[in-house]
Amino acid sequence: MADAVTRLLIAAALAWLLGNPALAATWRVQPGERIQPVLDRAAAGDIVEVATGSYDESLRIVRPLTLRGANIGAGRPTLSGGQRGDTIRVAATDVTIEDLIVRDSGHSLVDQHAGIYVQPGSHRTVVQRCDLTYNLFGLWIEKADQVRIERNVITGLRDLNSPQRGNGVQLYNTRGAQIISNHISFVRDALYVDVSHDAVFRGNRLHHSRYGTHYMNSYRNLWENNDSYLNRGGLALMEVRDNTVRNNRTWGNSDHGIMLRTLQDSVIEGNVVAGNARGFFIYDVEYATLRGNLVVDNMVGVHLAALSTRNVVQDNDFIGNREQVRYVGSRDEAWGATANSPGRGGGGGGNHWSNYRGWDRNADGRGDVPYEANDLIDRLQYRHPAMGLLMGSPAVQALRLIGQQFPVLRAPSVVDAAPRMHPTHKHWSHWIGHRFH
Repeated sequence: MADAVTRLLIAAALAWLLGNPALAATWRVQPGERIQPVLDRAAAGDIVEVATGSYDESLRIVRPLTLRGANIGAGRPTLSGGQRGDTIRVAATDVTIEDLIVRDSGHSLVDQHAGIYVQPGSHRTVVQRCDLTYNLFGLWIEKADQVRIERNVITGLRDLNSPQRGNGVQLYNTRGAQIISNHISFVRDALYVDVSHDAVFRGNRLHHSRYGTHYMNSYRNLWENNDSYLNRGGLALMEVRDNTVRNNRTWGNSDHGIMLRTLQDSVIEGNVVAGNARGFFIYDVEYATLRGNLVVDNMVGVHLAALSTRNVVQDNDFIGNREQVRYVGSRDEAWGATANSPGRGGGGGGNHWSNYRGWDRNADGRGDVPYEANDLIDRLQYRHPAMGLLMGSPAVQALRLIGQQFPVLRAPSVVDAAPRMHPTHKHWSHWIGHRFH
């Protein structure tokens, strides 16, 4: 009983000290001095300030304290790990690292060296306003909850091929992470997220990597207002549920803009998906809502496959994609109007298709005949692109109508019963030409 009371008193005293920064000591390190001995002497809650200069050492932080660069106007201090392992290893809760240049971790993919490695149990770590450059992994965060990674610039081993690099930020088995306003490039995957739940990813710029985000087995996360461009894939969500993907821009990626694979109960809304080889790649997706997205100028707007059904797909704009939908299925898939959103006389429903050839006799903004994404004429045009020169001719339009009237000539398709005549995104033309090279 006495031991339990003693532990409680120590914990309370530590919490009180951490909550009273006026009692924290500030330690200062000058060029030519070593940082690790100062970290070893510092107490919980202390601040270690590092003056501008270069420091060649690897650090281990074992107490809740702040490590930061001082005199930032003169340039941030540079900490080089000399390619000897992790440049900084965090082994305590409530550690803050800020305003440093952290570089030159080891290059062992087996040991997964990182610029900053946050080891299991190091909850509430904060890394902000740092440059992490020429590290194998920028930040590796493992089994540490409520971390915040904000306003950092992370650049990987850009002189190596993608398989030889590590990831920019790797989250494994975490909860409540906040990954905010980081700029990440020239890594394997800019953000690699596995078994990490209840996180927020907002305002990040991710480019020149394999995937902007490689995202697996993770639930209840928010992905908002990020830019992912000039990667192989922009955003890959695999084996996930209860995610919200909102108001992001993914463009110029050489494979897909947004991949949804084995995903349930998620909302994908308000995103711009432009100039990719495939805008959306949707595979084994159920009970998802896709609404208000702009899918423009992709080689394939949506590649839909593998029993991706029971989804709500409404109020999206599909404009100028060479192939609007590439559908692999054995029966028609209904998009647009539903029982709860009939599409006529209401506020929701159909999508806009730039290659829709129907009409709107009553001027309600909805087409009078359904849109079929893969009718006879579309399939002929995919095989013979030169047919595009004839798409407005009466003969081709008559052939399209014949295909609609005689089911023997049609294949299963995505069907939009009441397509919108006009796009909802007024500035869609801005995204024309943002193509991968």
